Amino acid sequence: MPELLLQTEAKEGRRASHRLPASGRCCILCHTALTHYLFVVSPESREKVLASVFQYPRGNYRLGDRNAFILSAKEIDVLWTLKSGASTESSADEPFVCSKFIVAIGHNAAAFLSSFILDSVCWEVVGVVKLWNEWCRTSNTTNVLPTDSFCLFYRLISDPTVLLCQCSCYVAEDQQFQWLEKVFGCMRKEDLQVTVLSTCPVADYKTQESTLTLPSPFLKALKTKEFKEEVCCPLLEQPNIVRDLPAAVLSYCQVWQIPAVLYQCYTDVIKLDTVTIEAFKPLLSSKILKSLVKDVSESTKILKKLLTTNETHNNIYI
Repeated sequence: MPELLLQTEAKEGRRASHRLPASGRCCILCHTALTHYLFVVSPESREKVLASVFQYPRGNYRLGDRNAFILSAKEIDVLWTLKSGASTESSADEPFVCSKFIVAIGHNAAAFLSSFILDSVCWEVVGVVKLWNEWCRTSNTTNVLPTDSFCLFYRLISDPTVLLCQCSCYVAEDQQFQWLEKVFGCMRKEDLQVTVLSTCPVADYKTQESTLTLPSPFLKALKTKEFKEEVCCPLLEQPNIVRDLPAAVLSYCQVWQIPAVLYQCYTDVIKLDTVTIEAFKPLLSSKILKSLVKDVSESTKILKKLLTTNETHNNIYI
């Protein structure tokens, strides 16, 4: 089982290390206020890796008090409608109880939840993230298409402690820390379990074999020390790297000692794709998802509808 060595740099520039006993392979989660990298390496090389990959965050800076550089970051807003339908910002409410938090990052992961988990009868929209960056802009609308950039939160009506997030938008490096603070800051950390789904190009998968011979798509898992359940696929091997929001969520959970697991699908298709979506199906038998699965025949219809909508949206007429 991979062990986690987490090195963090706080807003004020202070660095803290969270070490675990070194045996076997381990994971290094590098987390600054702006960027996150997660490395699977051998214990012998972890210090060397940390020294070579720790980066200064990108962005616009100004000189502030105490001679510290303060980032002029693009603000993001998390709007919750947990009470009487009225929208409130994340900082306005007391932390709510959450037992399961499922996060799907990317269009294919979000489409998987739409096809096999979500429906309008059992789930209700309770939150939305508003953000903009160089790659995308989201709004507070909840009527979205599979090809749209959005970040929505859903709550299971029969069990309000189960929360689900579909994040198909790109969260920039200088926005990831805000996303973590404003989303997880609204939840109580006690008895919380997090599951993350994401996709990654198969070309990024590091192995001694040729990636041309790999049976793409395929799943790999990475988990925090506190996650004790069985995973549904092989663990991610060294020296692979997990980047961006998936690494940010897992590193946050490691710091706060929250049981969490990341399921990353390596695929050779970057657009919305049936084969990539169905590569997540082994997760339907996992403890956290098996009680949430809806009717299979209905799931197939929704999946076909999502792909039809995507193909129509991408048509080009000359």
